[in-house]
Amino acid sequence: MNSRTAVLLGASGMVGGYCLRALLESDAWGRVVVLSRRELALPAHGKLTMKVAEMGKLSAADFAGANDVFCATGTTIRKAGSQEEFRRIDYEMPLVAARAALDAGAQQFVLVSSVGADPDSKNFYLRTKGELERDLMELKFRAIHILRPGLLLGHREEFRPGERMATRIAPLLNLTLYGPFKRYRSIAAEKVGRAMVGAAQQGRAGTSVYEFAEIVRLASG
Repeated sequence: MNSRTAVLLGASGMVGGYCLRALLESDAWGRVVVLSRRELALPAHGKLTMKVAEMGKLSAADFAGANDVFCATGTTIRKAGSQEEFRRIDYEMPLVAARAALDAGAQQFVLVSSVGADPDSKNFYLRTKGELERDLMELKFRAIHILRPGLLLGHREEFRPGERMATRIAPLLNLTLYGPFKRYRSIAAEKVGRAMVGAAQQGRAGTSVYEFAEIVRLASG
Protein backbone atom coordinates (compact mmCIF):
# COMPACT_ATOMS: atom_id res chain seq x y z
CA MET A 1 0.00 0.00 0.00
CA ASN A 2 1.22 3.50 -0.87
CA SER A 3 2.62 5.46 2.07
CA ARG A 4 1.29 8.84 0.93
CA THR A 5 -1.29 10.64 3.07
CA ALA A 6 -4.10 12.79 1.72
CA VAL A 7 -5.98 15.31 3.84
CA LEU A 8 -9.44 16.43 2.74
CA LEU A 9 -11.34 19.51 3.86
CA GLY A 10 -15.00 19.85 2.87
CA ALA A 11 -15.91 16.16 2.81
CA SER A 12 -19.49 16.97 3.86
CA GLY A 13 -20.10 18.98 0.69
CA MET A 14 -21.23 17.74 -2.70
CA VAL A 15 -17.82 17.93 -4.42
CA GLY A 16 -15.93 16.92 -1.29
CA GLY A 17 -17.98 13.75 -0.92
CA TYR A 18 -17.08 12.62 -4.41
CA CYS A 19 -13.45 13.59 -3.87
CA LEU A 20 -13.42 11.37 -0.78
CA ARG A 21 -14.78 8.42 -2.75
CA ALA A 22 -12.12 8.88 -5.41
CA LEU A 23 -9.35 9.11 -2.81
CA LEU A 24 -10.49 5.90 -1.12
CA GLU A 25 -10.68 4.11 -4.48
CA SER A 26 -7.20 5.22 -5.53
CA ASP A 27 -4.08 3.23 -4.79
CA ALA A 28 -2.02 6.43 -4.75
CA TRP A 29 -2.76 7.09 -1.06
CA GLY A 30 -2.43 4.66 1.81
CA ARG A 31 -4.08 7.01 4.31
CA VAL A 32 -6.89 9.53 3.90
CA VAL A 33 -7.64 12.01 6.71
CA VAL A 34 -10.86 14.03 6.77
CA LEU A 35 -10.70 17.27 8.74
CA SER A 36 -14.06 18.70 9.77
CA ARG A 37 -15.56 20.96 12.41
CA ARG A 38 -17.94 18.15 13.42
CA GLU A 39 -18.20 14.39 13.28
CA LEU A 40 -19.37 13.12 9.90
CA ALA A 41 -21.07 9.89 8.95
CA LEU A 42 -18.31 8.54 6.74
CA PRO A 43 -18.02 5.17 5.02
CA ALA A 44 -16.10 2.50 6.90
CA HIS A 45 -12.72 2.09 5.25
CA GLY A 46 -9.37 0.80 6.45
CA LYS A 47 -7.38 3.81 5.28
CA LEU A 48 -9.83 6.51 6.39
CA THR A 49 -9.38 8.64 9.54
CA MET A 50 -11.80 11.30 10.81
CA LYS A 51 -10.45 14.27 12.80
CA VAL A 52 -12.57 17.03 14.32
CA ALA A 53 -10.81 20.40 14.40
CA GLU A 54 -11.55 24.10 14.64
CA MET A 55 -11.29 24.95 10.96
CA GLY A 56 -10.36 28.58 11.41
CA LYS A 57 -7.46 27.72 13.72
CA LEU A 58 -5.78 24.79 12.01
CA SER A 59 -2.09 24.29 12.73
CA ALA A 60 0.72 22.20 11.32
CA ALA A 61 -0.13 19.49 13.86
CA ASP A 62 -3.49 18.96 12.13
CA PHE A 63 -1.63 18.12 8.91
CA ALA A 64 1.11 15.95 10.39
CA GLY A 65 2.29 13.46 7.78
CA ALA A 66 0.23 15.02 4.98
CA ASN A 67 1.58 14.88 1.45
CA ASP A 68 -1.42 16.17 -0.50
CA VAL A 69 -4.24 18.44 0.67
CA PHE A 70 -7.64 18.66 -1.03
CA CYS A 71 -9.86 21.66 -0.24
CA ALA A 72 -13.51 21.55 -1.30
CA THR A 73 -14.88 23.87 1.37
CA GLY A 74 -17.26 26.64 0.45
CA THR A 75 -20.64 28.21 1.04
CA THR A 76 -22.95 30.86 -0.38
CA ILE A 77 -23.43 34.41 0.87
CA ARG A 78 -27.07 33.55 1.60
CA LYS A 79 -26.16 30.56 3.74
CA ALA A 80 -23.26 32.37 5.43
CA GLY A 81 -25.58 35.22 6.38
CA SER A 82 -23.22 38.06 5.50
CA GLN A 83 -20.34 38.95 3.25
CA GLU A 84 -18.03 38.99 6.26
CA GLU A 85 -18.93 35.42 7.23
CA PHE A 86 -18.73 34.28 3.63
CA ARG A 87 -15.22 35.69 3.37
CA ARG A 88 -14.22 33.96 6.60
CA ILE A 89 -15.36 30.59 5.26
CA ASP A 90 -14.32 30.90 1.63
CA TYR A 91 -11.11 32.91 1.98
CA GLU A 92 -9.70 32.95 5.51
CA MET A 93 -10.27 29.31 6.46
CA PRO A 94 -8.79 27.76 3.28
CA LEU A 95 -5.76 30.07 3.46
CA VAL A 96 -5.15 29.21 7.13
CA ALA A 97 -5.37 25.53 6.18
CA ALA A 98 -2.96 25.95 3.27
CA ARG A 99 -0.36 27.74 5.40
CA ALA A 100 -0.63 25.14 8.15
CA ALA A 101 -0.33 22.30 5.64
CA LEU A 102 2.76 23.89 4.10
CA ASP A 103 4.33 24.26 7.54
CA ALA A 104 3.68 20.55 8.09
CA GLY A 105 5.54 19.65 4.89
CA ALA A 106 2.65 19.02 2.49
CA GLN A 107 3.72 19.10 -1.14
CA GLN A 108 0.49 19.59 -3.08
CA PHE A 109 -2.64 21.67 -2.53
CA VAL A 110 -5.77 21.11 -4.62
CA LEU A 111 -8.50 23.76 -4.46
CA VAL A 112 -12.03 23.99 -5.86
CA SER A 113 -12.62 27.61 -6.83
CA SER A 114 -15.11 29.01 -9.36
CA VAL A 115 -15.24 29.89 -13.02
CA GLY A 116 -14.75 33.64 -13.33
CA ALA A 117 -12.68 33.94 -10.15
CA ASP A 118 -10.78 37.22 -10.33
CA PRO A 119 -9.24 39.30 -7.51
CA ASP A 120 -10.19 42.44 -9.45
CA SER A 121 -13.81 41.47 -10.10
CA LYS A 122 -16.59 43.84 -9.07
CA ASN A 123 -18.59 40.79 -7.99
CA PHE A 124 -17.92 40.07 -4.31
CA TYR A 125 -18.19 36.29 -4.68
CA LEU A 126 -15.81 36.09 -7.66
CA ARG A 127 -13.43 38.64 -6.12
CA THR A 128 -13.18 36.59 -2.92
CA LYS A 129 -12.48 33.42 -4.88
CA GLY A 130 -9.87 35.25 -6.95
CA GLU A 131 -8.15 36.67 -3.89
CA LEU A 132 -7.87 33.20 -2.40
CA GLU A 133 -6.35 31.87 -5.63
CA ARG A 134 -3.88 34.76 -5.76
CA ASP A 135 -2.74 34.38 -2.16
CA LEU A 136 -2.58 30.59 -2.40
CA MET A 137 -0.27 30.89 -5.41
CA GLU A 138 2.21 32.81 -3.28
CA LEU A 139 2.75 29.79 -1.03
CA LYS A 140 5.69 27.54 -1.84
CA PHE A 141 3.97 24.23 -2.46
CA ARG A 142 5.63 21.94 -5.00
CA ALA A 143 2.32 21.89 -6.85
CA ILE A 144 -0.94 23.86 -6.65
CA HIS A 145 -4.00 22.75 -8.60
CA ILE A 146 -6.97 25.10 -8.93
CA LEU A 147 -10.24 23.84 -10.40
CA ARG A 148 -12.72 26.43 -11.67
CA PRO A 149 -16.04 24.69 -12.35
CA GLY A 150 -19.24 26.38 -13.45
CA LEU A 151 -22.64 25.55 -11.94
CA LEU A 152 -22.37 22.27 -10.05
CA LEU A 153 -24.93 19.58 -10.84
CA GLY A 154 -25.90 16.99 -8.26
CA HIS A 155 -27.92 16.42 -5.12
CA ARG A 156 -27.44 18.84 -2.24
CA GLU A 157 -28.64 18.32 1.32
CA GLU A 158 -29.60 21.99 1.54
CA PHE A 159 -32.33 23.57 -0.57
CA ARG A 160 -31.13 26.23 -2.99
CA PRO A 161 -34.17 27.29 -5.09
CA GLY A 162 -32.17 29.38 -7.55
CA GLU A 163 -29.74 26.55 -8.28
CA ARG A 164 -32.57 24.01 -8.44
CA MET A 165 -34.15 25.94 -11.30
CA ALA A 166 -30.82 26.52 -13.02
CA THR A 167 -29.93 22.83 -13.01
CA ARG A 168 -33.14 22.04 -14.88
CA ILE A 169 -32.16 24.19 -17.83
CA ALA A 170 -28.39 23.64 -17.58
CA PRO A 171 -28.21 20.86 -20.22
CA LEU A 172 -29.85 23.14 -22.76
CA LEU A 173 -27.65 26.09 -21.86
CA ASN A 174 -24.54 23.94 -22.20
CA LEU A 175 -25.39 23.36 -25.85
CA THR A 176 -25.14 27.08 -26.52
CA LEU A 177 -21.76 27.60 -24.83
CA TYR A 178 -18.85 27.20 -27.23
CA GLY A 179 -15.37 28.63 -27.72
CA PRO A 180 -14.35 30.98 -24.90
CA PHE A 181 -17.77 30.50 -23.28
CA LYS A 182 -17.38 26.74 -22.91
CA ARG A 183 -15.73 27.22 -19.54
CA TYR A 184 -19.08 28.44 -18.15
CA ARG A 185 -20.80 25.12 -18.80
CA SER A 186 -22.40 23.41 -15.82
CA ILE A 187 -20.73 20.22 -14.66
CA ALA A 188 -21.53 17.25 -12.45
CA ALA A 189 -20.09 17.56 -8.95
CA GLU A 190 -18.89 13.97 -9.24
CA LYS A 191 -16.63 14.94 -12.15
CA VAL A 192 -15.15 17.82 -10.18
CA GLY A 193 -14.48 15.59 -7.17
CA ARG A 194 -12.78 12.99 -9.33
CA ALA A 195 -10.86 15.66 -11.21
CA MET A 196 -9.37 16.90 -7.92
CA VAL A 197 -7.81 13.48 -7.43
CA GLY A 198 -6.81 13.24 -11.09
CA ALA A 199 -4.99 16.56 -10.86
CA ALA A 200 -2.94 15.43 -7.87
CA GLN A 201 -1.98 12.18 -9.59
CA GLN A 202 -0.39 13.87 -12.60
CA GLY A 203 2.92 14.57 -10.90
CA ARG A 204 2.90 18.07 -12.34
CA ALA A 205 4.81 20.80 -10.47
CA GLY A 206 3.99 24.50 -10.26
CA THR A 207 0.56 26.09 -10.43
CA SER A 208 -2.10 24.69 -12.75
CA VAL A 209 -5.60 26.06 -13.36
CA TYR A 210 -8.33 23.87 -14.84
CA GLU A 211 -11.65 24.91 -16.33
CA PHE A 212 -14.48 22.91 -17.90
CA ALA A 213 -12.66 20.94 -20.62
CA GLU A 214 -9.65 20.20 -18.42
CA ILE A 215 -11.84 19.16 -15.49
CA VAL A 216 -13.73 16.72 -17.70
CA ARG A 217 -10.43 15.30 -18.94
CA LEU A 218 -9.04 14.84 -15.45
CA ALA A 219 -12.24 13.20 -14.25
CA SER A 220 -12.10 10.56 -16.95
CA GLY A 221 -8.37 9.95 -16.85
